[in-house]
Amino acid sequence: MSSKYVQVYNALKKQIESGEYAIGEALPAEAVLQEKFRVSRDTVRKSLGMLENQGYIQKGRGRTAVVVERGAYNFPFAEILSFKELNAHLSRQTETEVENLEILSDRETIENLFEDDEEREVYDLLRVRLIEGERVIVDHDYFKRSVVKNLPLRACRDSVYAYLENELGLEIGYATKEIVVEDATEDDKRYLDMKEYGLVVVVRSYTYTKDNQLFQYTESRHRPDYFRFVEVAQRKKL
Repeated sequence: MSSKYVQVYNALKKQIESGEYAIGEALPAEAVLQEKFRVSRDTVRKSLGMLENQGYIQKGRGRTAVVVERGAYNFPFAEILSFKELNAHLSRQTETEVENLEILSDRETIENLFEDDEEREVYDLLRVRLIEGERVIVDHDYFKRSVVKNLPLRACRDSVYAYLENELGLEIGYATKEIVVEDATEDDKRYLDMKEYGLVVVVRSYTYTKDNQLFQYTESRHRPDYFRFVEVAQRKKL
């Protein structure tokens, strides 16, 4: 007989696949599932973890679990995650190609990026992300050198955030983001496998340390067919 968390996983999986829980619909709260299946909260969490790893659900704020379309690559808009962290629980082959890493000292460009007339130099980092062999994301990052004093190539190929937090001791706090859809540029067509698509999904973000220092600007450009941007919204009474 299978473990209890596997039984719960199989039961929920069957309900999702049958359409009892539709795409975009939230699963019952952990406490409700715990009572329904007569199991511990830890068992419920293990089951939900399996469903998330298999691409059936996406957990949002407050651990709410929402059913998602399998095959879509779910991008949690309200979280700050590295590409490596995003892929940690997915069974997909991914790769990062570093196209450019240089120190930029053009004062006008830096001021336009950060609205800062005191910053002298920034790291200019361009990376292409491959999923299952297809070039589907291009990330263009700028890091203030007053905060990020060193940025080795090995970190750019692996995880910049892991390097910043674990080796430089930087405490990453929060980010402001916007998401828009734009016509694909010549650079998009150069770096991405655009196929028949003429549009890209663009996420622009400013990231701050815990003590409110702006240190990073990112423009992440995505091929539109491969991605689903996920956030759990809750209604508040006015």
